[in-house]
Amino acid sequence: MESLLTMGSNAKITVRLARDADFTAWNGLYAGYADFYGVPQTQAMRDRVWSWCHDPSKSTECYVAETTEGQLVGLAHMRAFERPLAASIGGFLDDLYVNEAARGSGAGRALITHLQSVCDQRGWGVLRWITAPSNAAARALYDSLATKTEWLTYDLDV
Repeated sequence: MESLLTMGSNAKITVRLARDADFTAWNGLYAGYADFYGVPQTQAMRDRVWSWCHDPSKSTECYVAETTEGQLVGLAHMRAFERPLAASIGGFLDDLYVNEAARGSGAGRALITHLQSVCDQRGWGVLRWITAPSNAAARALYDSLATKTEWLTYDLDV
C-alpha cells in the first residue's frame, strides 16, 4: 500500500514500505534520528533494525517518505501491540523522522496519516507514540493530528 500526498506548489510525498534498495538512504535518515535525540548508535545497531524491518518473523515495519524526485526524506517504524484492557490490537509508532531539509514539507504528516490508514485497514483501534517534551516542532504536528494523553512513560532497566 502506498499513499500519495500532494502539498503546496505541487510538491508530492509518497509513503510506502521500505525496499531493499532503500538501505543507504534509510541508514542516513536513521543515523540522523539517533543524532537528533543524542542516542549513541552504531552501524551494527542500524543493521539489526533494518533486518527486523525485512524479517517476517519480526513485527517491525519500516515506511519511508519519498519525493517525486525519488529522494527519501523521512522514515517511520511501526509495530502491532496487544491492548489487553481494550481487548484489541493497536499500532505503535516507534520512530518517526524527517530530515532537517524536508521539515515543513508535509512528510511527517504524510507518514502519520499513512500509518493511520494502515491501522484502519487492519482493524486496529489506535496508533500510539511517544515523543520528547522538548520536541516542540513535532509536538505541534502531533497536536494537530492526535490526542495527547495523560499517561506517563517509565523505563525500568533490566
